[in-house]
Amino acid sequence: MNRLSAILPASQVLVDVDATSKKRVFEAAGLLFENQHAIARATVTDNLFARERLGSTGLGHGVAIPHGRIKGLKNPLAAVIRLSQSIPFDAPDDEPVNLLIFLLVPEAATQRHLEILSEIAELLSDRELREKLRTEGDAAHVHGLIERWQPLKSVA
Repeated sequence: MNRLSAILPASQVLVDVDATSKKRVFEAAGLLFENQHAIARATVTDNLFARERLGSTGLGHGVAIPHGRIKGLKNPLAAVIRLSQSIPFDAPDDEPVNLLIFLLVPEAATQRHLEILSEIAELLSDRELREKLRTEGDAAHVHGLIERWQPLKSVA
C-alpha cells in the first residue's frame, strides 16, 4: 500500500466535477472535507489559498497537488477531484489542470507530510498512470489505480 491510498477512501474520489476556476474547485474540496470529516469548508479553502499564494501547486501536465495545514487535524487527509473541464492553474508549463489531489495535514506536520507529497508527485510523474487518472470514466476505477500503484523502493 502507498501512503496516498492509506489516507484516501473511495468516497473522496470525485470525477467529472463541474468547477470553472481554482476558487470553485477549492470550494468543492472544502465541501467534501466538511461533509466527510466535519472540517469547516472555509477553513479548508482559506488554508488551500494561503498555500497557493506562496506559489502554484500546479505541477504541469494537467495536474496539481493543492495542500494545506489544518489546525486541530490529527491525521493527514486526501481527496482526488477530476474536473469535467480543465481550468487555468498557473502551472509551470501553463497547461490548464483537470486532476487535483488534495492533501490536508495537521498544523504541526512532520516528515510524514513531505513523504506523502513526494509520493503523490512520484505517482503523477508516471505519464501512463497520470493519463489514466485524467481520463478514466469511473471514480472507483480512479481509486483502484491509485490503490494499486507502488512507489519505487528507496535504496536506503
